[in-house]
Amino acid sequence: MTVVRKHSVSIRGHRTSFSLEQPFLDELERIARSRGLSLAALVAEIDDRRAKTTNLSSALRLHVLACLKAAGDQDLDDPHGR
Repeated sequence: MTVVRKHSVSIRGHRTSFSLEQPFLDELERIARSRGLSLAALVAEIDDRRAKTTNLSSALRLHVLACLKAAGDQDLDDPHGR
């Protein structure tokens, strides 16, 4: 069973929190590293782009899903990684 945990970051000079399951947090951290960003910078970027009717935790999950789907689509285009 995966537990939802609350996490805090500072973005644009203020503290904010979000609740995510560990696998989503792990993937967000991987995405941030691959882009040369801190986790807080990636969260701020996602926060800036999200519809204000979407809560931050949901926006973070949707971002992870979109990144994984995009990577999967690339694999489908070339299943041998060429």
